[in-house]
This record gives sequence, structure tokens and C-alpha cells, in this order.
Amino acid sequence: MGFLSRKNKTASPPEPPVEEQHPIVEELQEMEEAVPERPAARDDKGSDESRPAGPVAAGDDEPSRPAGPVAAGDPPPPAVAKASSGVVPPTTPPAGEASEGDASRDEPERFMAKDLLAPSRHEAAVEEPAVEVPTKHAEVIAFANQKGGVAKTTTTLNLAVAFSEAGHRVLCIDLDPQGNLTMSQGIDPDKVEKSLYDVLVNDMPISEVIQHREIDIAVASIDLAGAEIAMSTKIGRERSLEKALKEVSGEYDFVCIDTPPSLGLLTINALTAASKVIVPVQCEYLSMRGLVQLQNTLRMIQENLNPDVEIEGILPTMLDTRTVHAKEAIEILEENFGDLVFKSRIRKAIKFAEAPVKGASVLKYDPQGNAAGYYRDLAEEVLANEPA
Repeated sequence: MGFLSRKNKTASPPEPPVEEQHPIVEELQEMEEAVPERPAARDDKGSDESRPAGPVAAGDDEPSRPAGPVAAGDPPPPAVAKASSGVVPPTTPPAGEASEGDASRDEPERFMAKDLLAPSRHEAAVEEPAVEVPTKHAEVIAFANQKGGVAKTTTTLNLAVAFSEAGHRVLCIDLDPQGNLTMSQGIDPDKVEKSLYDVLVNDMPISEVIQHREIDIAVASIDLAGAEIAMSTKIGRERSLEKALKEVSGEYDFVCIDTPPSLGLLTINALTAASKVIVPVQCEYLSMRGLVQLQNTLRMIQENLNPDVEIEGILPTMLDTRTVHAKEAIEILEENFGDLVFKSRIRKAIKFAEAPVKGASVLKYDPQGNAAGYYRDLAEEVLANEPA
């Protein structure tokens, strides 16, 4: 495009020519700004069409092009794509770098909508949580009655051995400071270096006080007599045994706890850790009166510490069927407690007194005797009540 020059008509020395822009150039620039740009069409050889040379308008990224309407079917100009999607589409490679397959294309590559949209944060791969296999926990049974001499220790040991004969893994816990259950397995409570006192007071792992005899037994010592005082300032003292049992709960099917003849802190620990309670009751009037106190204590445990604990059954022990008083005691139990009274009866037998002297259960000491049969019958009755 040409430009006009003017010369000064005076005779003064000639001045350098001043170029003025032709009015049509200004009109072309205004048209370029009004019409959006479009990609240059390619010829058959893949090269851009020649563009007329012209001045670059202010704010343009590339030289101005001839103005003209956008052909139908052409992709939207880059400016429109930017405004609509907010994402800058990939840049088309230069004509010189195009492959032979691209040379035959007559129009620019089109993009799918999913290519122009940014990925959503909700599309991230979500890992499925691992399926947790439920771990079987031991059934914890406490043998409790604040009345002494009702065969709690005898029942704890012999029922545990009967469970073991049936193929179950059993742990006995001697929570009585007298240590009668420990002695019944031939262990001297005065010579043990670590006992349940260290577990309850010093938080020692319970596995360190378990000894292996006919069944596994967590031993007691006379130090347990001072455990209640030592635990008086301990936070969560009622749950000390429950926390200790978590270490070994998956290793056993049953945990049998022998409690002291009182309703103190040691018995409360046993009832808090237990899921079931078996109450041995001597078939005498005074022994049965203690059931009312035990029920009241158990109700407080259910309300404040362990809502799942319940009485599994009441076991008549030391039964002498020759006396009328024993028969009347059984009738009173069945009238007041109904189905809670076990059908099994533990009758008096001298073998129960002889077996601890040998450091064994009656099932090992006299396996074919009547005394051993009483506890085998009881084991069958308790196992029959267990959920499948």
C-alpha cells in the first residue's frame, strides 16, 4: 500500500519527507479490532495462507489480518473458547512440524468437551476401605457370691477344666487374695514373683503373670489384699482388669474369674470385665440371703460400668439330698429365680477336698468319679446356652 509525500514549495533546504497514514489504513485497523480473529486456513500442503502485510495494531498478539465474516462450520475463535470454558486449549503445532498424516486435513483439530474441562476433585480415585474381619473375643465368666465357703473356687477350676476337655482354650484368673485357685494348681502364692497385684496396680501386662498348668492361670498372691487401697487413687480403677484382658482376649475362648468373698473393688473389677456371672449358692438359708445383695450390686454395675453383664445362672452347690433343709432350699431358689437356676446340681463329695492337695482339678484327680461328672454336666449346660 502506497503512502503520499508532500514537499515544501519554498526554496528553503529540503526537509526529510513526512509519511502520513492513508485514511483507509485507519479503517482497516478499526475493522480488525471489531472482528475476532480466526485460525488461518491451511492449503493442501499444510501451510498457512499468505497474509497481507500490514501494521500491527496496538494490543494485538500477531499481525493484523484481512477482516471478514467467520465461515459456517469453522471452530470458534480462541478468544471465544477462552471465555466459555476458562481453559486454554492446546496449541496447534507449527505447520513445519506437522506429520504427513496431518497434511491431508483441511481444518484445525477439534477438541472434545471433556478435553476442555478441568478435572473435578470429585473424580479422584476413591480407595475402598479394607474389610475388617471381626476378631472373636473370649467369653468372660465371673464366679461371684459375697458369702464365703460356697464352692466358688472349686467351681471356677473344675468348670474351666471341663471346658478345656471339650476343646476350648481357657484362662483362669485368681482374683482372691487367699490364692486358693493358685494353690489348687500346685503353685505356692507366697513364692510367685509377679501376680495380679502388679497387673491391677502397676499396669503390668497380664501375660507376664500367666502360668501353664492343666489350664492357663493368672496367679494371685497375698499382695492382692492391699490392692484395693493401692488402687483407691487410680483413675478408672474399676476397669483395670477389663483393660488388662484386652491383651489376651483373642487367645482364649473362655476366661473364668474367681472372686473374693466380698463386694469390694476386686469383685467390681471382675463384674465390670465379665459378660456373664455364675452364682454358686450353698443349699442353705444364709447363703441364699446373699443373692439379694449381689443382685443390687450387679444392677449398679449395669447402670454405671457394664450394661452387658448378666447372670448366666445360679448353681446349687454342696447339696446333700439326705436333708429336708437342702430340698427346701432348692425349692425356694426355683420359686424365686425360675429358669436362672441350673438343672445341674453339685453334690457333696470328698474328692473335692482331696484334689487340691494333689494340685489338680477333680477331673484329673478322679476323672471317672461322680464329682467329675457333675462339672462335665454343668459344662454341657453352659455351652448349650452359648450362641452358635
